[in-house]
Formats: sequence, C-alpha cells, structure tokens
Amino acid sequence: MRSVVVGLTGQTGAGKSTISEYAGSLGCAVVDADKVAGEALTRGSDCLKRLAEIFGYDIIDSDGFCRRNILAERAFASRENTDLLNSITHPHIIDRCREYIEELMHMDYDVILFDAPQLFESGGDKLCDSVITVIADRDIRLDRIIKRDNMNLKDALLRINAQHDEEYYTKHSDYIIDGGKPVELVREDFRKILYDIKNNPKGR
Repeated sequence: MRSVVVGLTGQTGAGKSTISEYAGSLGCAVVDADKVAGEALTRGSDCLKRLAEIFGYDIIDSDGFCRRNILAERAFASRENTDLLNSITHPHIIDRCREYIEELMHMDYDVILFDAPQLFESGGDKLCDSVITVIADRDIRLDRIIKRDNMNLKDALLRINAQHDEEYYTKHSDYIIDGGKPVELVREDFRKILYDIKNNPKGR
C-alpha cells in the first residue's frame, strides 16, 4: 500500500518539533525540511553562492561556511528580503525533500511526515495527501524561540514578523493542533489525527 504523506507546518515556536519528534516513536518516517535546508547551505553549494551574491559575501566565513546569524539578520529584516531568500532556497530544498520522500515510499512506512515550516510558500504541500498546522499564541511562540535559539527579543520579533499570520496556515490545512497545550495533550491530538488519516485518507 502506498505511504500517506502528511505535511506538518505552522509559525515558528508553535510546537512542530514536539510532534515531529513524537511521530518517529509512532512508526512514522520523518522528512525534516530544516535539516534539508542545512544541506542546501553546505560549504561550496550553488545555493550558498547565490545567497552570497544577494545578501553579501560576508555571510560566508573564511572557511567557506555560512554565517547563519548574519544571513538570518538580513533575510528577516523585511518581507521583501525574506521572499528573496525563499525564492533562492526553496527550489533546492523541495527537490531534495521530494527525493527523500520517494526513497521512503519504497520502505513500507504507513505515514511519511513532511515537517516543513514553509510548506505552502515553497509549494511543498503539493507533495502531501493531508496537512496539519500547529498553532500557538504569539507570546508563547516568542518565549520559546528566545529560549530555543538563544535569541534576543529584537531578533525574535523580526523572525516572527517575517512570517504569515495564523490564518494563512489554518485556511490551507486539513487539521489544526494547538501546540500551546501541555505536551501530552498535543501528542494525544496528533495520535487522533494520525488515526483519522490512516483510516480516512483525504488526498489533496
């Protein structure tokens, strides 16, 4: 039987990682777009070279590695810059994620979870049969990313404000999970959704 591909998305700090990490314990394969994005920014990659042309060659250090903090500061300074970043990185990321998903299709997984913060913006939702969006109050998300990324308030606000509002994600999704709830309740909601997806595959 063909694997069901489930997209997982939402604003930064909403709680996607809680679900993504838990999914593996339930037997799901997980494709993490953030990790694939890291591959796109490896030393010498075409993607990194193109980003340097746009955002400045000093985003690459003397050893050829990406200075991600500098890149992020410039890319998230405005919606225009963020869109420019995405237009360069998304094709590389989605092509590689598609390859990973196709490989996993031959490994007898019932569900492949495609964890992608920019699932809709990149067109990655077209790879999915169903999409789950994780939401959480803005203050919760702000507090989480400050602690998670050791980020100051100014940079955290830049990161949050560079993203679409909550409705953008929810209106395109098949399921919604409140990631601001206690972890066990979030996991319970995901288990219920996973059961529904397996027994009532929607297709998009």
